[in-house]
Amino acid sequence: MKGVFLTGTDTDSGKTRVAVALIRRLRENGLRVAPFKPVAAGAEETPDGLCNQDALRLIAAAGGEWPYERVNPYCFAPPISPHLAAEEAGVIIEPTMLRDACGSLAAMADLVVVEGAGGWLAPLGDDWGIEALAIELGLPVVLVVGLRLGCLNHALLSAARIQASGLPLLGWVGSVLDPQMSRLERNIQALERSLGCPSLGVLPHLGAGESGASYLGPLSAAVISK
Repeated sequence: MKGVFLTGTDTDSGKTRVAVALIRRLRENGLRVAPFKPVAAGAEETPDGLCNQDALRLIAAAGGEWPYERVNPYCFAPPISPHLAAEEAGVIIEPTMLRDACGSLAAMADLVVVEGAGGWLAPLGDDWGIEALAIELGLPVVLVVGLRLGCLNHALLSAARIQASGLPLLGWVGSVLDPQMSRLERNIQALERSLGCPSLGVLPHLGAGESGASYLGPLSAAVISK
């Protein structure tokens, strides 16, 4: 299975923004990309059932033809931690099912882009979570660093834990959440010095209609080369 697993320093770190821009960049290179959002909490009822906006954005970026239920096998209505949403729904999130679902998507594409939920240690059940899911899938990892006050600590802790998992950490991508962030460039320089993995691009705070694909050339190249 060829692809990449995107995780973040926290909830709302910019994983979906980066995943969408990466998918578009890869497609510009002529690749067929399968999007995979294994678990999503925070969805609206539609004529087709519960749908999460992040998963819909991934599908649209990948061309729009991917069936929702295959891209996002576990979808829950309340915007809470996935393990709590699953518990309230009486559902057990099964790692083997997610591995098989991801493999099925990957078999129909040149590569798969997987977007995790929350941060690296977000729980998906009583005794497992995003880290265990990433290990189950066996894909190289990219850390999305939400650039805002506090990001240095979150990024360093996340990178250390990912590296300890044994999975390859391809590098990190900055996602500018606060365009007015004080000392933004100095924070980026601190991350470049301290994270111990390649910097694969910084996605600025974009206006409506901007894809951001042009900012992720180094990330796209790293994913293709693995």
